[in-house]
Amino acid sequence: MPAQTREPLVEANLAIIKFRGAYARWSALHHMNYHEMLVLYTIRESGFCTQKQVSDSFLLPRQTVHNVISGMRQRGLLQISPAHCTGREKAFVLTEAGQRYAGPLMDNLAAIEQAAIDRLGPEKLRAMAGMLSEFNQALDRAMEETSA
Repeated sequence: MPAQTREPLVEANLAIIKFRGAYARWSALHHMNYHEMLVLYTIRESGFCTQKQVSDSFLLPRQTVHNVISGMRQRGLLQISPAHCTGREKAFVLTEAGQRYAGPLMDNLAAIEQAAIDRLGPEKLRAMAGMLSEFNQALDRAMEETSA
């Protein structure tokens, strides 16, 4: 790979790793497992979550997500939501205790995200999201072609 493409690719990969690391640090500062934060993030965005949804969205092993959700259920934070279940796929929502726990935490995270967006600007955020999505699709296609 030529240096003119390798260098920006390495830079982009490091930025993505640091991006994820920022969320992992936030989670640790709030005495929360990173994967637990992803479950709460999904519920914040969708109102509920399924194991498949979290696993597919964040490319996590199903067993990892199962263990996280089981732990959160044992702690009384999540409960099954029959209204959102489809077929064999169980859906989960926050319990009242879960809402008391997650509400302030996710509000704090949203405020931090908004502060970052205010610094960056919504146009740059949209451009970054679009380019990352486009690169992910191109990378997936290239991997499929070379794997075939």
